[in-house]
Amino acid sequence: MRFSTIYDQAVARKGGEYVLRGLLPAVPGREQLLAQGDDRYLAELTRCIFRAGFVWRVIDNKWPGFEAAFEGFVPAYWQQVPPEVLETLARDERIVRNMQKIRTVPENARMIVDAAREYGSFGAFLSQWPADDQAGLLLWLKRHGARLGGNTAQYFLRFVGWDGFILSRDVVAALRRDQLLDAEPGSKKGLLQAQAAFNDWHRETGLPYSHLSRILSFTIDG
Repeated sequence: MRFSTIYDQAVARKGGEYVLRGLLPAVPGREQLLAQGDDRYLAELTRCIFRAGFVWRVIDNKWPGFEAAFEGFVPAYWQQVPPEVLETLARDERIVRNMQKIRTVPENARMIVDAAREYGSFGAFLSQWPADDQAGLLLWLKRHGARLGGNTAQYFLRFVGWDGFILSRDVVAALRRDQLLDAEPGSKKGLLQAQAAFNDWHRETGLPYSHLSRILSFTIDG
């Protein structure tokens, strides 16, 4: 299906092109990725992991406590943190005391440090990964990080300013409706099918992937 048809459907559902464009996310670009410190990437990864399966506003309201408890999320420290520090955090009332999620911090810190060692920073690593291979990046994050499957890594990329799609419930429903997705969206096959659709639409329109994703979601009732 041509994206012009999808765009027209979204415009009709949202009450006009002006309204639709006002609902599209900002696309900061490479400069923002390079400007952020590696500590901010570890913090955002952790925030997205704790949000998964939880009420987001609870995590957001407690986030100053997370920043204090994790002492600014410096990857060089957290990659080799002693086990007793994690055990102390599991009793820290400033955060959500989920030990499985707490344990992701050292693992993801190691991932960030390793990438930064090769590319100069984690932001530089992200900035060189092409948007037409988001599926590859998501699979890389899942393989090298901890608890970065499902939509967690997709939201992380969106929040730090990497231009990509999010396979939300509505986006998946629209892809299935248009017979562009017949696999589980979190599987390699599903990610590649979604990537192929978004790549075709990007070539057709020149729109950022985040805009394509959001516009597609607007064609579903909900």
